Amino acid sequence: MYIGIDLGTSSVKMILIDNYQKIIASTNSSLSVQSPKDGYYEQNPQEWINSTMECFDSLKLQKPNEFSETISIGISGHMHGATLIDKNGEVIRPCILWNDTRSHEECSEFENQRFDVRSISGNITMPGFTAPKINWIKKFERDNFNKIFKVLLPKDYLRFYLTGEYFSEMSDASGTLWLDIKKRKWSEKLLSCSFLEEKHMPNLVEGNEEAGILKNKLKEKLNFKYNVTVVGGAGDNAAAAAGMGIIEQSQSFISLGTSGVFFTPTQNFLSNTGDAVHSFCHCLPNKWHLMSVMLSASNCLDWICSITNTSISETLINVEKYFSNTNDLLNSSFFLPYLSGERTPHNDPYIRGSFHSMKTTTNSTNLQYAVIEGVSFGILDGINSILKVNHNFEKIFMVGGGSKSKFWIELLASLLNRKLSVCDQSEFGAALGVARLAMHVDDNINNKEDIIKEIKIINEHKPNLEKKDILLKRYKIWKDLYTSNKVLGPNLLS
Repeated sequence: MYIGIDLGTSSVKMILIDNYQKIIASTNSSLSVQSPKDGYYEQNPQEWINSTMECFDSLKLQKPNEFSETISIGISGHMHGATLIDKNGEVIRPCILWNDTRSHEECSEFENQRFDVRSISGNITMPGFTAPKINWIKKFERDNFNKIFKVLLPKDYLRFYLTGEYFSEMSDASGTLWLDIKKRKWSEKLLSCSFLEEKHMPNLVEGNEEAGILKNKLKEKLNFKYNVTVVGGAGDNAAAAAGMGIIEQSQSFISLGTSGVFFTPTQNFLSNTGDAVHSFCHCLPNKWHLMSVMLSASNCLDWICSITNTSISETLINVEKYFSNTNDLLNSSFFLPYLSGERTPHNDPYIRGSFHSMKTTTNSTNLQYAVIEGVSFGILDGINSILKVNHNFEKIFMVGGGSKSKFWIELLASLLNRKLSVCDQSEFGAALGVARLAMHVDDNINNKEDIIKEIKIINEHKPNLEKKDILLKRYKIWKDLYTSNKVLGPNLLS
């Protein structure tokens, strides 16, 4: 048996799988996010521990015999979070999260070096990444900076709690801006940009390699029979890719989760920093990937549902009917989905969400449609940015909460003019991905190369050619709206 833990922004998900990768038990536990100021997002790492232990207890209750047979554990986590640890192993301050934009000024300071930062990191410096967060802490919380013994990513802090060991792996470490992406090792040059040294970093492994053994006290508490190995694991999107079997350059996926992501593996290191495309290591050796990220995706839908006092299911029914009326579509309002700033392709921490072309006839359904359309346009922005450096992907799979909506997927298929596939059990993609990585340390499995394979496709959605031209026309107008709003952003937040 193998356990996959997915430490998400809003919850911890956990699954127990057998040798055939069948999910025999699953559970989740909610997490909270604090936002002390506009653009500030933090989490208490103790919540990760509490929720993880709740999930362990739930799996144990559901399948006690199978649970006790666990051999290894893999952990996925939301990326970029700065979890600061002192010399006693204690957390110094709340973790600053991936969608936090407070360190936008420190980004230019980080890159203002006598060497080309981007050529080593493979990425443009953005406030969501870990490095500028540390620069901000040094500037505004000097006492906390001076206490730093280790800087850990969220899943790696959870690993530290489980094993007492300091480890990270290549995919998650890529999002710190301190990793030499080509060489797959910490860069002393990049670390110096944040006034850190390699001693402040965890040891690096690949995602399918051993990275500690579960502490004895936890082994006994959870009633495991064996010494349970914890593998390197993966950042959330690389984990989801492994869960869907997306490890080859012909494959890709779109994630409609809290953030919106387009992800495609590459056989070699590629980069497009001009459009803020992420260039990271994959969670398996000698593989890389390109990724576009928009900071607000399905949470835009959650937001508009709350504002209009409508459930998500009701909203999707309303907008599907709205979309079928060509006249409504042609005259619909527009929405810029930048509730927390934006990454790909704008790298703009100042821009915020906004509606445009609202009329006296505009109603809640129109606004709901505009939100879903605006997020979809943001996904297209990201794909177009990646197409500038990589055309190898053919298959596109869907994952994340938004992938449950047939209407939303068909709208995206029409906009992208590509077939989109929905996979079986996609809601457990990241947890399944790291459970698969955990299987690699089981000596009883002979054919390790067969572990990560494409999961079953349950639905395929084709473009609606009648709506494609209308959507692309609206997309062009939408892009002009960002250009016009860009100059206003800094003044609106001052």
